[in-house]
Amino acid sequence: MGFEGDLLNGWPEDGEPDKSTLYKFHVENIGGELVKDTSQYTLHDNKRLNNLVLSSTKLNGGQKTNGHIHDGQEEVYFFIKGHGEMILREKGQIDCRFEVNEGDVVIIPDGAFHQVFNTGHLGLFFLCVFDGDRSH
Repeated sequence: MGFEGDLLNGWPEDGEPDKSTLYKFHVENIGGELVKDTSQYTLHDNKRLNNLVLSSTKLNGGQKTNGHIHDGQEEVYFFIKGHGEMILREKGQIDCRFEVNEGDVVIIPDGAFHQVFNTGHLGLFFLCVFDGDRSH
C-alpha cells in the first residue's frame, strides 16, 4: 500500500504536498474509517500500514466493550482520557480486573480475553494498536 497521492491536507501555496500528514496524526483524530458509531461507543480504524492497525475507541459513560478473544493477535491499549476498569484473562488463568486511567498502557497477550468498562459518566477514550485485520 503506497502513500503517494493520498494527501489529507491538500496542497500548500508552493505546490508541494505536506507529506507529514501521511505519517503523523493527533491522538484525538487518527484518521481512517468509522467502523462503529452506537450508543455504546464510537470506533475508528486507521489501516494505512500493511501489518498494523491503529484504532481509537470512545466508550460512552457507563458502557462496556464486548468482551472478546483474538487467537493469533496481540494488542496494546493506550488510555488517553477518562477512567474505568479492565478485565484481562489469559488462557487457563483467572480474571485479572484492574483500574485504567489516563496515561495507562495495557498489553494484551495473544488469545487473552479482554474487556473495558467505563465506570464514569463521561467518555473513556483509548487508542489500540494491533497486528493484522480486525477480528472483532
